[in-house]
Amino acid sequence: MAKPQGVKYRGSIHDFPNFDPNQDAEALYTAMKGFGSDKEAILELITSRSNRQRQEISQSYKSLYGKDLIADLKYELTGKFERLIVGLMRPLAYCDAKEIKDAISGIGTDEKCLIEILASRTNEQIHQLVAAYKDAYERDLEADIIGDTSGHFQKMLVVLLQGTREQDDVVSEDLVQQDVQDLYEAGELKWGTDEAQFIYILGNRSKQHLRLVFDEYLRTTGKPIEASIRGELSGDFEKLMLAVVKCIRSTPEYFAERLFKAMKGLGTRDNTLIRIMVSRSELDMLDIREIFRTKYEKSLYSMIKNDTSGEYKKALLKLCGGDDDAAGQFFPEAAQVAYQMWELSAVARVELKGTVRPVDNFNPDADAKALRKAMKGLGTDEDTIIDIITHRSNAQRQQIRQTFKSHFGRDLMADLKSEISGDLARLILGLMMPPAHYDAKQLKKAMEGAGTDEKALIEILATRTNAEIRAICEAYKEDYHKSLEDALSSDTSGHFRRILISLATGNREEGGEDRNQAREDAQVAAEILEIADTPSGDKTSLETRFMTILCTRSYPHLRRVFQEFVKMTNYDVEHTIKKEMSGDVRDVFVAIVQSVKNKPLFFADKLYKSMKGAGTDEKTLTRIMVSRSEIDLLNIRREFIEKYDKSLHQAIEGDTSGDFLKALLAICGGED
Repeated sequence: MAKPQGVKYRGSIHDFPNFDPNQDAEALYTAMKGFGSDKEAILELITSRSNRQRQEISQSYKSLYGKDLIADLKYELTGKFERLIVGLMRPLAYCDAKEIKDAISGIGTDEKCLIEILASRTNEQIHQLVAAYKDAYERDLEADIIGDTSGHFQKMLVVLLQGTREQDDVVSEDLVQQDVQDLYEAGELKWGTDEAQFIYILGNRSKQHLRLVFDEYLRTTGKPIEASIRGELSGDFEKLMLAVVKCIRSTPEYFAERLFKAMKGLGTRDNTLIRIMVSRSELDMLDIREIFRTKYEKSLYSMIKNDTSGEYKKALLKLCGGDDDAAGQFFPEAAQVAYQMWELSAVARVELKGTVRPVDNFNPDADAKALRKAMKGLGTDEDTIIDIITHRSNAQRQQIRQTFKSHFGRDLMADLKSEISGDLARLILGLMMPPAHYDAKQLKKAMEGAGTDEKALIEILATRTNAEIRAICEAYKEDYHKSLEDALSSDTSGHFRRILISLATGNREEGGEDRNQAREDAQVAAEILEIADTPSGDKTSLETRFMTILCTRSYPHLRRVFQEFVKMTNYDVEHTIKKEMSGDVRDVFVAIVQSVKNKPLFFADKLYKSMKGAGTDEKTLTRIMVSRSEIDLLNIRREFIEKYDKSLHQAIEGDTSGDFLKALLAICGGED
């Protein structure tokens, strides 16, 4: 993901042309002379010069006026703006040294600052940092870190401080296999964890080697290295190791995420924002911007603009270097990054896993009797109902239903309906239905009464496999004596209806990719998305072809189409659909694209949105938890924690209550 060093300059700040340090020194002196200071002139000049040029200005300033420029700037400026400008005036190594000194001075330690700097810097940057710290404070950085931290966290920081990560890009397959085995044995297979192995391998191996280790670890164990780290390590040590892994995978993506978190929600973490904008402005700010735009669907520029103010904001925007939301500004590379991000799942062939599995030593007689007892007499034993139904597979639940009727001559579903209510009833009854009948019921509900729940229709029809769609159509006919196609025809209209009916046929191709066809399909997509607002004689046929491509091509083929689209247009197809289309048609096409890219991530996003903000969308939450519990809920959990920095378990715990909460957590299957 990160660009190879030296291939292309990826900073946002460049050397200023026709640079004259004496002239700049004079301009700054004038800006600070007399009563008040010309902050606009100061920020304009300093953010327009490279760090090397700023050092020359400092030297000229001292030669001309016998004064220290940084001291004068500190005297004239205040607050966040002062911190930012002064940070820009220091050489990067001295800036890092100052940040670390501040992080370990006084009461308490800013562990996040230590993690960010030491996990992300190259060997050369680490060596320069150690030397700068010694020069600035006449102290040994390693000794100070040891004095202020402890345990495995301290050991890993000391390893990183050596700046001895291997640089060789020649990778030994045998060593990759050995490291995977060592990591697996040190964590997942061991009672307790051998932290020393994690420290040695993640602290010393080359980036290229570790990327292959991470890929092989996923293939071998079925889980990403991040999941093992979260499961085996804890506290600041866990956070440090996760940061190291993120920087190995992509340093710009790590910083894009840090910047987003620094500004999202109430309040801004200004120290983090300043540190990253200063330290990355001449290294990889363009890469950070691209990934930020792709990942968060807004530009870094716009987020800074909405989250800061005054001269501080102006200076940050100058360092950012451009607005990727502006017309024509979306980077070509961002689309390439987008493709790489979602092709990873295809390359790695991630095994899909549910959280609900068949219980061992299953006894339907005992379960039927226990459920009858839980519902008999006064009051209901909800805990027993939840425990049995959430810990059996759907096939086992159907056996329990049959046994219940054989034993007691009663319908288990009817008894459950009369004993439980509300959100818990919806969840438990949903789990008791065969999946196709459950989906059919959700589609029927989405089309019942006044108004249509288009989101539910899209979520189900855009994500199910051919086999699942055909089973839903049969169940719908059986349960409601009407074809799903007829129901969709009478309840929706226009292009949206055509798309849904196409999806509801369950005729998506199931082969691999056809490169020549993919180029033709990408051309159709490019034409329809470019002329979306332009009347044309061919528009209707193009729209039909575009719909056919998205609704009938196989997932592997569509991934290739999306890549060809990137090569052809320099845009990501999802971003373009969102920009050029509107309404339900846009929403269903986006859902198809997201499902092709990464289906578990699509559902993780839906779950997050169902619980964020005031109020909970219990229907969506229930529908996804029920329908994905035996398919890919474990994968959804991993995507959830990776994207939102909190586990699905935590989100459910913070947003629901009572027996509904207990049942959801049982289906969730664990805390990540």
